[in-house]
Parts: sequence; C-alpha cells; structure tokens
Amino acid sequence: MREVVLNGLETLVEPADPDTLERGAALIRVGRLVAFPTETVYGLGADATSDVAVARIYEAKGRPRFNPLIAHVADVGAARRLAVFDPRAGAVAARFWPGPLTLVLPRRADCPVSLLACAGLDTVAIRVPAHPIAQALLQAAAVPVAAPSANPSGAVSPTTAAHVVQGLAGRVDMVIDGGACAVGVESTILDLSGPEPVLLRPGGVTAEDISAVIGPLAVPGADAHARPKSPGLLLRHYAPGVPVRLGATAVGPGEALLAFGADVPEGAAETLNLSPSGDLTEAAANLFRYLRALDRPGRSAIAVMPVPERGLGAAINDRLRRAATPP
Repeated sequence: MREVVLNGLETLVEPADPDTLERGAALIRVGRLVAFPTETVYGLGADATSDVAVARIYEAKGRPRFNPLIAHVADVGAARRLAVFDPRAGAVAARFWPGPLTLVLPRRADCPVSLLACAGLDTVAIRVPAHPIAQALLQAAAVPVAAPSANPSGAVSPTTAAHVVQGLAGRVDMVIDGGACAVGVESTILDLSGPEPVLLRPGGVTAEDISAVIGPLAVPGADAHARPKSPGLLLRHYAPGVPVRLGATAVGPGEALLAFGADVPEGAAETLNLSPSGDLTEAAANLFRYLRALDRPGRSAIAVMPVPERGLGAAINDRLRRAATPP
C-alpha cells in the first residue's frame, strides 16, 4: 500500500489482492470513489444507484452533467435487471459480453440506476467488463458501478494506475493497481434503444463484428453531440494540453510526432510510434499512454500520422479527432 496526498486529501494505491477488492467494494457501497482496471481503460467507480456517489464522480472528473455514465455489472442477468432487452440486445450480449461493448437500452421501470448517471434520459448505458479484477470488484460490491474513465474530464484516458494518480490524486479514495490495460481504448457503444442499431462510439469491439451479428449499423444524428446518449460524444474529449495536428506527413518546428507504421518522417522533437509494424491492436493499446508521454510543455503541437480507418483504427481516429478539436 502507498498513500498519495494532494491538497491534504489522501488516495490509497493498493495491489489487486482479495483484501483490497473487499475494501474497495465496501468503499463503493458507502458512496466513495474507487478506481480500478478494466480491459479497456481504468474506470472511476462509484455506486450507480446513489445520486450522491454519482455526483462525486462528476465532481472528481469536472465532467459536464449532461454526459451520461456507463453502469458496469458482473453478468447479463444483472444487466437485464436494469434494462429492457430485445432480441438484438440478447444476441450481441451473448456474443460480446463480458467484453469491451456498452449497450444503450431502455431503462426498466424499476431500474435502480441514478437518473443523474443517465443524464435524465429514459435509457441506460450498461457494460459487463471482462477484466478479472473488475469482475471480482463488481461481484463483491453487489451494486451496479458507474465507472467513466478515471481521469479529469476531457483529458487523456488512463491505462495504468500511475495515470490515475497523475490526474485524480486527492479526488479518489482508492486506486486498485492491476497493471496496464490490454485493449487501451474505451468500449464500443451501441444504441439499441430505437428501431435501428446506432454506433455511438467505436471502440474495443469493431463495427464489422457487431454487424455480423445484427446487421448494418447507423451512425449518430447531427444532434448527438448536443444531448449525448452515452459517454465519449462531446466534440472535444481525450485532449492533451498541447494542440494535436492530424494527418501529418511531415513535422513542423517544435512538434512531437505520434507515428504509425514504418515510414516515419524525421525532425520531430520526440517520436513515439503507435505500431512500427502497422498493427492496429498494438496501436490502440499504446494510444493514450503515448499521447500522455508527448504532452509536454514547450511543444508546439503533437503531429499525428494517418491511421487506417478500419477495425480498431476507427476507434483510434475517433479519439484523435476529439483530441484535436479546439477548445
């Protein structure tokens, strides 16, 4: 165990052992904040049924109140107690859960998830994570756990416990250290609350894989950013402190370079390559960590080489476009 103190407030950083998980679950049940690893990124967890606990998430992250949170549960049975499942939802849940897929579904009349977590909407976003530590924590907590990424709102998402501490020390009660996250980008978000399936956010499960189960997916309408039905739809999100320039084939003065593939331009202040071999899975796992590493004072920008818009590349480019949106 170690303690991190910021502005007089303590954050415990604990290894992911059974005792830690029990204590973390107990903290969640009394309305406190616990950061924990999932297969995508680290989540900032709180009791999703408690308005006060959910408000603490928004406060800790500085998150806009109209941006909903995902409720994490341990299994499909728990998810069905929160939302109305149609045959499409049943099919994708059977295929991709546990895993990096979030479903937006109509709330059941007796759904206990806080309306604050749902931004006042009649839908609820639900995920069953695959990470064994997340699974153990959810089972021990025995409540739905609202868990956005464990970072200040709009900043680069955390894929290690150290990233959580960098952004939220003093704002979270416990960080459960489970090592680096395997997927490295957030979950795919699929809206099944209407007559056609809508891909709200690309992520760890590809659109192609989902389409193979339930058919073609629509894209969000023009007003999706004004009143989001899920996290990750704000135009500026996942943003470093220095500007991000996309589509770079050369490097300008003072720029760092986020590269992809083998043909990398020279002259950058610093270069990190998402995947020298062009592997999109490797690139996704490295994305947030490398953005953080290149986000340093004195840099004029982070130049980003093109990434193919296929498979996980769609999720990577979605994050990069939001990071590059001016404030």
